[in-house]
Amino acid sequence: MSSVSYHISSLLEKMTSTDKDFRFMATNDLMLELQKDSIKLDEDSERKVVNMLLRLLEDKNGEVQNLAVKCLAPLVSKVKEPQVEVMVDILCTNMTSDKEQLRDISSMGLKAVIAELPLSASGLSLTASVCKKITSQLIGALGKQEDVSVQLEALDILSDMLGRHFEGFILKSTYLRLFSCLFFTFIVQLTSSRMAVRKRSILALGQLVACCSSALFSQLTEHLLKELAKNPQTSLTRTYIQCLATVSRQGGHRVGEHLEKLIPMVVKFTSVEDDELREYCFQAFEAFIRRCPKEMSPHVATVTKLCLKFMTFDPNYNYDDTEEDEDSMDIEGGADEESDDEYSDDDDMSWKVRRSAIKCLEALISTRRDLLLSFYSSICPALLARFKEREENVKADVFAAFSTLLRQTRGGSSHHSLIVPVIVKALHKQLKEKSLKSRQGCFCLLTELAYTVPGALEEHIPVLIPGIVFSLTDKSTSSTMRIDALSFFHVLLISHHPQAFQPHMQTLLPAVLTCVEDTFYKITAEALLVTQQLIKVMRPQGQTTTSSGFDPKPFIQKVFSVTMKRLKATDIDQEVKERAISCMGHMVCHLGDHLGTELQGVLGIFLDRLKNEITRLTAVKTLTLISASPLKIDMTSILPEALSVLGSFLRKNQRVLKLSTLACLTALVTHHAASIKPAALEPVLSEIPPLVDESDMHVSQVSITLLTCMAKACPSSLAKISSSVLSGVFKLIHSPLLQGGALLAILDFLQALVVSKATNLGYSQLLKSLMEPFQSSKSSADVLHRQSYHSVARCVAALSSASPKETPGTVTSLIQQVCDSSFHSPESARVLSLLCLGEVGRSGSLGGSKEVQEVILEAFSSTNEEIKTAASCALGGMAVGSLNEFLPFMLKEISAQPRRQYLLLHSLKEVISACPASSLSPHVESIWALLFQHCESQEEGTRNLVAECLGKLTLVNPAQLLPRLKQQLKAGSPLTRSTVVTAVKFTIVDHPAPIDSLLKDSIGDFLKTLQDSDINVRRVALVMFNSAAHNKPSLVKGLLGTILPHLYKETQIRKDLIREVEMGPFKHTVDDGLDVRKAAFECMYTLLDSCLEGLDVLQFLDHVEEGLKDHYDIRMLTFLMLARLVSLCPAAVLQRLDRLVEPLKATCTTKVKAGSVKQEFEKQEELRRSAMRAVAALLAVPEVERSPSMAEFANQIRSNVDMASIYQSVQGGEAGGLGPTESMDMS
Repeated sequence: MSSVSYHISSLLEKMTSTDKDFRFMATNDLMLELQKDSIKLDEDSERKVVNMLLRLLEDKNGEVQNLAVKCLAPLVSKVKEPQVEVMVDILCTNMTSDKEQLRDISSMGLKAVIAELPLSASGLSLTASVCKKITSQLIGALGKQEDVSVQLEALDILSDMLGRHFEGFILKSTYLRLFSCLFFTFIVQLTSSRMAVRKRSILALGQLVACCSSALFSQLTEHLLKELAKNPQTSLTRTYIQCLATVSRQGGHRVGEHLEKLIPMVVKFTSVEDDELREYCFQAFEAFIRRCPKEMSPHVATVTKLCLKFMTFDPNYNYDDTEEDEDSMDIEGGADEESDDEYSDDDDMSWKVRRSAIKCLEALISTRRDLLLSFYSSICPALLARFKEREENVKADVFAAFSTLLRQTRGGSSHHSLIVPVIVKALHKQLKEKSLKSRQGCFCLLTELAYTVPGALEEHIPVLIPGIVFSLTDKSTSSTMRIDALSFFHVLLISHHPQAFQPHMQTLLPAVLTCVEDTFYKITAEALLVTQQLIKVMRPQGQTTTSSGFDPKPFIQKVFSVTMKRLKATDIDQEVKERAISCMGHMVCHLGDHLGTELQGVLGIFLDRLKNEITRLTAVKTLTLISASPLKIDMTSILPEALSVLGSFLRKNQRVLKLSTLACLTALVTHHAASIKPAALEPVLSEIPPLVDESDMHVSQVSITLLTCMAKACPSSLAKISSSVLSGVFKLIHSPLLQGGALLAILDFLQALVVSKATNLGYSQLLKSLMEPFQSSKSSADVLHRQSYHSVARCVAALSSASPKETPGTVTSLIQQVCDSSFHSPESARVLSLLCLGEVGRSGSLGGSKEVQEVILEAFSSTNEEIKTAASCALGGMAVGSLNEFLPFMLKEISAQPRRQYLLLHSLKEVISACPASSLSPHVESIWALLFQHCESQEEGTRNLVAECLGKLTLVNPAQLLPRLKQQLKAGSPLTRSTVVTAVKFTIVDHPAPIDSLLKDSIGDFLKTLQDSDINVRRVALVMFNSAAHNKPSLVKGLLGTILPHLYKETQIRKDLIREVEMGPFKHTVDDGLDVRKAAFECMYTLLDSCLEGLDVLQFLDHVEEGLKDHYDIRMLTFLMLARLVSLCPAAVLQRLDRLVEPLKATCTTKVKAGSVKQEFEKQEELRRSAMRAVAALLAVPEVERSPSMAEFANQIRSNVDMASIYQSVQGGEAGGLGPTESMDMS
């Protein structure tokens, strides 16, 4: 301790030296000491250091002064509160000094101190006291000082302070008076004679409204309205309107409640003949639109009308409308310029009005998706007409606004086809303009158009090509411009047919190849990408030279030599290397037969690139492309070495490389098996067994696909590794994770093994290996997952279909195993045998065997539920294969056996799901009648099965059956209605289907059941609506206006549905409306993803707010919804923030009563974590902590160890500590 004090004392002594170098070095050493975390100063040292640094601020040497200021920031956290206050006092006093240099240096010092003040709860008293001192002193300085520079610095510092430490203010009610003082100080400065002072005051007010109370915000708005009502002189009006725009941007949704008074006032001032004032008016409108879209709804028409009027406001320039006049104007441009000497464009500020009006329109387009259709008829033509704008900056904004309009309607609009010709007509001449900014804007807009309406520019390509070539070849064109032109050209090539470009190759290719040879690597990389597409244009895949009438020969040599030069170079950028490999790969793939002797040299280079760690991934993908080429490229020269290298890649830990290598090997084995010697495959085969593992199903699937190709193309090669590979495959088959693509790959592999006789294992050995684990004792069979039974059954069926001669014997064996209920045949084996019979029967190889029917009926009588379920699946599978034999039997049994009804309905569901419509048509009437006999079953499980069967049966003949389903809604029984509505859910599939158009016309009738008197009917109607909104949003989008009120009604807690049940000495509350509410909230969550534009988000939030106080399940859902809403429409959430914080805070701070069961603790913990995720999503929005209640809650999280740890854990540990210097948004 004493050594630190001694060291500091010696430094302070040197600081008093007359030699400026000594002072400089000593101050620098002190700064380094202060930056160490370990340093601790005693009280005397603190005082001496502070006094010395403050004295050095007046040093004659500027460098010493600057170092002294830098020392102040680290000093704040190293000294006690009184010393910080001394520093602030002196610095504030210096601010009013006569010496300008001292004022400047003190201003820097104050800003440094403010930046270092702590935000944590423990340091809040210091922050508050220092800020109070700075505020009172600087307000005094602002009042007394006439020097403008002092006023500007004081306003700047106060603005900094409010921006950095508003949380500290919010939490202390004592600062209301201080805020009020600041407010009146800034208001007074708004009338200053100096414009710079006014602008700084506006910025300071912007920071103040972000953290002031609602009362003060209203006071400021009222003051601005009152002053504007006096019709002050124009310069003051400008200031007030500019202030209004800033306040709206910073104050967010709070301005919404004052809009009714503000809008007419701002509209009035747009008619004043002052360009700057009009610009500020439109900036204010833009802020209103972005911050309060809902409240602006009544005024959208007014604002749009004004924007459309003033976006063309150019009083000093005459636009000629006809094209002839445009052309003559271009020719006579020079003469016009000379004659206009008396007028200078520097005096013309009208462009600012036009720009602000267009930005305002862009805000409307981006925030009001619901009005897009009307915008296409009103705003779209007006923007198109402004493509002729003469001012570069304004034109750039016109293009940006139009791009936004296109982006918002990406995914389909009938208007696009009408506007494309108009856009091209307006832009194609501008592509040759000298102005780089205009050309860049044109290319960006055209790129957006190509993405929005793929293929729409096809007929306009001849008009656009001269503009593209001009930008690529013009010597004055910048690098960025060329990259933009190439980027647009690339988008054009990939979104249009190759034939559209073939007639223009003579013009296009030289320009692009010049760019490939450019010295700037970014241009080269982009040009290689375009060249790759042009190669596809020269000869599209699978097309002969003669079929299109286009001959690529004249261009091949030039493209080859330019690309080859880049391919050979090793001292170029990584991106260029990769693009050159890929480009040459496409050349070989599409035009390899024209390369002659050059081909082998290219393949040799590819082999070299394959061995290079940096380029190997691109080389693997390129070899895959070449090997699959329809030109059957001769790769014999590189195959042995390439296979060896590719085999080594399978050992690498890089998953992308592994998958690409497997795809490459599959292509090579498939297309070049004749050129591959079995010995060449050995390095690959030895690496495959470890890849077949359930830890990575996709790698396993691709590996097995490769093995299948090998079994078909070169079966002898598999003999050596059959045992090691097959053990992995069987392990995978018995894995609970096996499904989908990986299972299909295994089925293909097993069939290929049997057909090719690639291994020593024949049909019977493979069958035995598959079924063996199920034949063993009960304990080991129990380990096998249910999914593995179905996987093995599919494999057995695949083997049978590959060996039809063996099938009868297999079926007999399976039947024996099912019938053998003795100890020797465990139940797992019987279950598997039944499933195997079903899968084998699915192919129709069982016929209508009576024996099998009897076996199934006997299995239905078993006491084991697993055997019954397996029998049900088996019967369904067999009926799919032999419909006419098994379906009548099944329908007869459903009527005759009420106890087996549920199992038999499962079988029927399988038949309806898997059989083609043509096979089912003759049986539809009998099935339909049978199902309606059971649709009033008291068992909900049976009713759901009937509903699923009805829904899927309706898909067989929707035109006839859907109206009959609708007719059943009139049935008196609620059970029938609920079954019918559930059936409709199963007619809604996630892919286009013939029923869609019929469903769209009638779904409204089915959704009327949302008003049904029976609660269960309403619940299933909500479930059906949820399914429609998720799978086919187009079905319900047009009905949202009528559906939403009923949906929202179901989210409310109904006391008449809550009852008390006595359970012994205890009373238990049962809420019969909970399931319906849960279904309603699930619908709301789905609508956020699929139908957001049809929702009134603020009304939606009202119901989310209620859900935050509901039952556990519903709260979990609403927390998810809130997090989703924050990312989708943050502005609306901010408007409701104060009401949303309380339920979030209540959840996070609630503790379970002591003595509660473990489940209660777990539920509450999960609730808190879920609520904290919503809080984390909220805090990621920068403006959130401007809300007093949210800032207080954020501070509470910081100071509470338990809540802080939950917050950090939901952030995935990225949050670190919630230290004093960290913002809670943690983004």
